[in-house]
Amino acid sequence: MSDETHLRELICEIGRRVWQRGMASANSGNISARLDEETILITPTLVSKGFMRPEQVLAVDLDGKVLRGEGHPTTETPMHLRVYRERADIGGVVHAHPPMATAFAVAGKPLDLHLIPEAVIFLGEVPLVPFRPPGSPELAEAVVPYLEDYDAVLLENHGALCWGSDVEQAYHRLETLEFCAAVTLYSQILGGARELPPEPKANLLALRRMMKGKGG
Repeated sequence: MSDETHLRELICEIGRRVWQRGMASANSGNISARLDEETILITPTLVSKGFMRPEQVLAVDLDGKVLRGEGHPTTETPMHLRVYRERADIGGVVHAHPPMATAFAVAGKPLDLHLIPEAVIFLGEVPLVPFRPPGSPELAEAVVPYLEDYDAVLLENHGALCWGSDVEQAYHRLETLEFCAAVTLYSQILGGARELPPEPKANLLALRRMMKGKGG
């Protein structure tokens, strides 16, 4: 099995996970993965992520030119490609509309509380990117300032965007993001989300910085 064949199948598998978990309704959401230095595999537009076939995934260059595949890549291609051009170490990007996280995005609230040790280590804070029209060059540029220090962002009135060293890590960050959003909301309903104590929180943040420094 070639690397491209495997990566196409993995993108479809992640699409099924996103759809099954209710994080992308109808044809929404998009997934991409870096095949090599010049080539990105990306999902097509107007296709449910739960029912994609490997041959529907398109190969594009970093300028968005379709190299292989039929149809049109997702309308969010400019945002994906801008991420890859900005950071050569990023190997996967996932954009979806998980309900809890999207609710925070619609409310204009970042996920910046440190509530759960695992979330602090593997995700950290999730800032809010000011609204720009979906699919626009303006949205692609708006994401850039967050790429160095974060692993995920909320897109105001839109959804969530996660990236990672590969597409599976990007998806796992999406799962963690939605879990954190749910815990934050439920704990607030119960009377208030209480952050971790200062010293353990500082230690966890230091561990996170160390792991990121090693490529985590």
